[in-house]
Amino acid sequence: MTRERTDLLDALAWHRQLFRHTVEGLTDEQARRRTTPSELTLGGLIKHVTAVERQWTDFIERGLPEDAFSAEKLAAGAVEFEVGEAETLAGLLDAYAEVARRTDELIATTDLDAARPLPPAPWFEAGTSWTPRRVVAHVLAETSQHAGHADIIREALDGQKTMG
Repeated sequence: MTRERTDLLDALAWHRQLFRHTVEGLTDEQARRRTTPSELTLGGLIKHVTAVERQWTDFIERGLPEDAFSAEKLAAGAVEFEVGEAETLAGLLDAYAEVARRTDELIATTDLDAARPLPPAPWFEAGTSWTPRRVVAHVLAETSQHAGHADIIREALDGQKTMG
């Protein structure tokens, strides 16, 4: 494997592990608990980053449908942050690990320069294309941003900090 692929995979692994560390030792009830004025929960954040990574892995493999970022799809996607009573933290973490394995396999084998057009969205310039390399940068940013949210929620829950 090239140094670039190794670096991308190492960065993904590091940020995923920081995120997973934030929820270590929690109960399912704690993973559902809101500890800030936000609607965010630790379980909901894990569910969301899993869905985001899955969506972008789908993009690498086959692109996304034209309506991927329509108002209707975005509204329906709000459920990504909700953790149902039947869902467990262990199950959410297993799903996250499965998506991570799929992403890692793609990054190890896919042409990192093979750009695909992005579907229309207000935040993308029309006609923009992304490569798998750019997708990894986006997934890293998304994971890091939500890991920071998770740190705040966890600290408010029981005082634990991921680092420091």
